[in-house]
Amino acid sequence: MPGDIYLTQEGYEKLSGELEHLKTVKRRQLSKAVGEARAHGDISENAEYDAAKDAQAHNEKRIMDLEDKLARVRILDKNIPQDQVLIGATVKLKDMDTEEKLEYTLVSELEADFNQGKISITSPVGSSLLGHKENEVVEIKIPAGILKYKIIRISR
Repeated sequence: MPGDIYLTQEGYEKLSGELEHLKTVKRRQLSKAVGEARAHGDISENAEYDAAKDAQAHNEKRIMDLEDKLARVRILDKNIPQDQVLIGATVKLKDMDTEEKLEYTLVSELEADFNQGKISITSPVGSSLLGHKENEVVEIKIPAGILKYKIIRISR
């Protein structure tokens, strides 16, 4: 369906947890900060009050954004093909130039975290790997040139 957002179960739980934290803990903290800043007197020249209101508005915007995204989430099915690089797959690669071995999990943009080895299916590497199978060599155009990776293993 157009507008659907595909997430792993882990990604869905992470975003749901963030939403819950923002709606409960963070809202209370920010409301308290606004009240304390208001107590300092004239709010027309009160930078602390303005900062607290800005933080409060940012929090509410993030809550609305998460609620919208979570309403459109579809959890990735565990029964998708195992022999092909698709969203949710963990792919072990070999750099054909350096012989270095790499491992990435392909996820949605919302779950991408390069430090955890999670790359977006919309990134140059992620989108180039989609649909390929084990033992294929994939050439990936990036701003710095062309990468050549051999797909060693695909797992879920």
